[in-house]
Amino acid sequence: MPEVSDADFAAEVIGSELPVLVEFTADWCPPCRQMAPVLSALAAEEDGRLKVVQLNVDANPETTNAYKVLSMPTFMVFRDGEPLRSMVGARPKRRLLEELADVL
Repeated sequence: MPEVSDADFAAEVIGSELPVLVEFTADWCPPCRQMAPVLSALAAEEDGRLKVVQLNVDANPETTNAYKVLSMPTFMVFRDGEPLRSMVGARPKRRLLEELADVL
């Protein structure tokens, strides 16, 4: 799973031509680790239609604070540089796909 940082968030997420699903994550977060295989599968299935990236909240406080992320994992969907939706907590792939249906 590609990682983004405070330094490249604007280029990788805000400037992306594809919609981007950002997982705000942390190494110490068990539900975040549970989501890794779900996000990898989603990234593979939606390749070319959706970009999936992770941002480590501990290493990237500027972006984390800018989007007022308080809980992990938080998923944010960005399209055309704007945050469209925020979802908090681990979820099954089927539910994640349902929540992303209007973005894809």
